[in-house]
Amino acid sequence: AMAAWIDETPPIQQAMRYGNKAFKAWHARMAERAPALMAELLEQRAAPESGAPAAPADAAAELAAYFAEAFGSPTRIDYGTGHELQLLAWLRGLELMQVLDPADRPAVVLRVFERYLALMRRLQTTYCLEPAGSHGVWGLDDYQHLVFVFGAAQLVGHARIQPSSIHDEELLAEAGADYLYLAAVAFIRKVKKGPFGEHSPYLNDISAIDSWDKVVKGLLRMYEGEVLGKLPVVQHLRFGALLPWATPYND
Repeated sequence: AMAAWIDETPPIQQAMRYGNKAFKAWHARMAERAPALMAELLEQRAAPESGAPAAPADAAAELAAYFAEAFGSPTRIDYGTGHELQLLAWLRGLELMQVLDPADRPAVVLRVFERYLALMRRLQTTYCLEPAGSHGVWGLDDYQHLVFVFGAAQLVGHARIQPSSIHDEELLAEAGADYLYLAAVAFIRKVKKGPFGEHSPYLNDISAIDSWDKVVKGLLRMYEGEVLGKLPVVQHLRFGALLPWATPYND
């Protein structure tokens, strides 16, 4: 349904290259429906409520906030790793409320997160969302980070696909639908022009690493420093009953 709303909310004609204002209407429609959707998810869970950190009504409100923030800012008409982090918070909240189980995580990444990526790529290209907090060519990617962490983890131990395989355009076309990392690189190659090493030097450098295991470890360290460790990125993340702020404010 959310993808269909894009078709029903076409971009408007405007002088600005980035930030088509039609995105505000799409986002408002999504945010308006989010609370009811979260309540429905909680009603359908098979697990008992014992041990849940919040009452269903309170949890639905918190989950709706994370969900709505995960698709970008309607005010700035931008999207970046901070919004991607909101999706992670939403998924963790679903675990805590026993809608998802930790054992579901591989399936969640390969099904839910993959569909989220597909929707976000449509939103990015349709409404020309501004990259939020982008470092330009000196960043990993204009919009996302987790797709590369999960994508590299998916390829650990693969007999044929190595980090250097991202330069094989035939392989990207052949296997991109099955592997998150390859699909992400293929999308970048589609939307950016010029030599890959010039517009994506970080990803180009990573391709010289000899194992996916090392790539995963490096990307996790980078995520901690460049996303979780940056106030401008995490300042919009809300805390509540599902994700409490455990440290006293004066610390």
